[in-house]
Amino acid sequence: MSALNVLGTPLETCSTDPMTGWFRDGCCRGDPTDRGLHLVCAVMTADFLAFSKSRGNDLSTPRPEYEFPGLQPGDRWCLCAMRWMEAYEHGHAPDVVLEATHLNALGVVPLEALRTYARAG
Repeated sequence: MSALNVLGTPLETCSTDPMTGWFRDGCCRGDPTDRGLHLVCAVMTADFLAFSKSRGNDLSTPRPEYEFPGLQPGDRWCLCAMRWMEAYEHGHAPDVVLEATHLNALGVVPLEALRTYARAG
């Protein structure tokens, strides 16, 4: 059975450039070892990247030792559901691609909150 997105349809790829996902396969899905729940396909903004960095999670600085290119505004990335919710609560949430956001994100983030920031896939 294939993974489903928050709309109940098959999960679409979030990004392969940069390569994202818990499994680094481009899809926002995880397993029990993914404590961060990297399930939300988010479209990076300068505002969100600055917010995340201020919270101790610098997503914009390249980390070659982890094969991490650093993210730029416009990049899609499988974001931790809890980080997205935190950004939402503080007015810094990035847009999301519902078709590429895993159904399990709804355990942390209400669908209506995600719909508010929905961007066409």
